[in-house]
Amino acid sequence: MIKRLLFALRALLPGRLGKSRPPPATVAQVDLDRLLGAWFEVARLPNLEADGPWQHSVNVTATYTKGPDGRLSVQTVAQNAKAGMRRSEVTGSVHPADPSGSKLILRFFKLIRGDLWVIGLDPDYRWALMGTPSRRRLWLIARTPHIEPDDFEQAMAIAVKQGYEAARVRPTQQQVAA
Repeated sequence: MIKRLLFALRALLPGRLGKSRPPPATVAQVDLDRLLGAWFEVARLPNLEADGPWQHSVNVTATYTKGPDGRLSVQTVAQNAKAGMRRSEVTGSVHPADPSGSKLILRFFKLIRGDLWVIGLDPDYRWALMGTPSRRRLWLIARTPHIEPDDFEQAMAIAVKQGYEAARVRPTQQQVAA
């Protein structure tokens, strides 16, 4: 009974009236070795972990590394502007979900698993647009704290084409130490 009720409620939600969207398209290929190194979060779709009632993440970076065994990991570091710039960091493992390298599986604390798809990528790996297949989360990351407006517009055009709510994307505050 409860399952039927939940199914009926989902059907009534805006944009879900019986329509099933295909998943977003990813880029054709990602050279995971070129993905290694430090990236700055330039913008994101607001989400509870970064933008919740007691959280406003700023100065967000993600650093991808490869261990001696060839395994990939990512360390995400952020500061919480709502908590005196308290620093937080989390490290997780990264596994390609397919040979293209454009669909990644992230695992944190051996319990939390997430799909991260590369849906946009600068040919020189200056920026990457990554999102979840559900389209609820989206991140624009770059090798520098800020990107050119033309690059930002290009990334947002990709997001719109792939069905993400690009109008809700917010810039991530980055303060670079002098």
